Amino acid sequence: MSLFAPAARREFPDLSVSVGPAPDPAAWDALFACAAGPHPHYTHHAITAHREAGLLPEDLRFVTIRRGGDLVALLPVTLRRDLTGLGGRVARPFLSPLVTATAPLVIDGSGREAAVAALVTGLEECGRAWRWPLLPMDDGAVPDMLAAMRARGWAIGVVTTFERPVMARRADHDAFLAGHPNRSRFKDLRRRARRLAEIGTVAHVSATGGRELAGLVADFLSLEQKGWKGQAGTAMACRADTAALAHALFGQASGPVGVRADALTLDGRSIAISLALVGGGTATLLKTAYDEDLRSHAPGLLLEAEIVRTCHETGFADTLDSATLEGSALESLYRERTSVAEIIALPPGDRTLSLERRLRLARFEHQARATAKRALRRR
Repeated sequence: MSLFAPAARREFPDLSVSVGPAPDPAAWDALFACAAGPHPHYTHHAITAHREAGLLPEDLRFVTIRRGGDLVALLPVTLRRDLTGLGGRVARPFLSPLVTATAPLVIDGSGREAAVAALVTGLEECGRAWRWPLLPMDDGAVPDMLAAMRARGWAIGVVTTFERPVMARRADHDAFLAGHPNRSRFKDLRRRARRLAEIGTVAHVSATGGRELAGLVADFLSLEQKGWKGQAGTAMACRADTAALAHALFGQASGPVGVRADALTLDGRSIAISLALVGGGTATLLKTAYDEDLRSHAPGLLLEAEIVRTCHETGFADTLDSATLEGSALESLYRERTSVAEIIALPPGDRTLSLERRLRLARFEHQARATAKRALRRR
């Protein structure tokens, strides 16, 4: 990947467009602090944590748009061999198991329209068809980006979509519960909480730094490894690099990104833990683990209900992002939804493979994975 062609730069005389190394950390943090629909996955904090854990691909590049010394748009990009390219390379936003949204970071307010248009030309410079999963279709600058792509002649198709639960904080917890469509769920959780309290003392604790946070991160790794993910070898503690990522990502706050850990304890022992990144008014609940021996008491959901209550009582965030895939249990707790899609996007002039064929291949891949998961569950 190279710097953008001078002819293209003339479209945006006050902006510079490049595809290259990571930007200056201070400018990066400043962009996140004033971005439209900011999410933590493409922040300096998150990318650095992946790098420290050895989990960044060697070919990772950043489409960056600058106005003078200010960064006004950013997207980390890789090129990967993919079924939708019949084994050829396609462009894709950076993904890892902890990346649950792939929208670019784009400045809000004045200059946003030009930054989005310049970003789209930067996407074209990657010279490939795009396979773009986990794109929040209604958030931030994404609608503007898709409109700018279509205006420049991109062909765009949706592979699949789902509705992700989110929670917008009300004036208080009573206002959140008023008229909730799933009041029966909360009644059931109160019943389970009473049964759990018969075993021992139940408490909700949280931490945002220091020894308390480090202790809850360590408890999370241990709790997750004891469950089915540990048996399957997919718990973060099962591999040195993913364990290192957990400590780097959740061990301490960095710049405008905060870290929060919540735990439900029974006689002082953690029986459910949630790890979140907080920034831009949103808490993104990235990882949850619970004691599977207490499954009948639903400790994970009890903890989630306590996080909702605490959010209303303390205002630590304006929005809770469940960061889940389709079919999450949080659909019964959170009242709002945001649409998340996977798209295929072909830049102008791309004729290597038709959009329709790429969409069919991507949908086939989704169906094959779903069939394999169902077979594993039956086993």
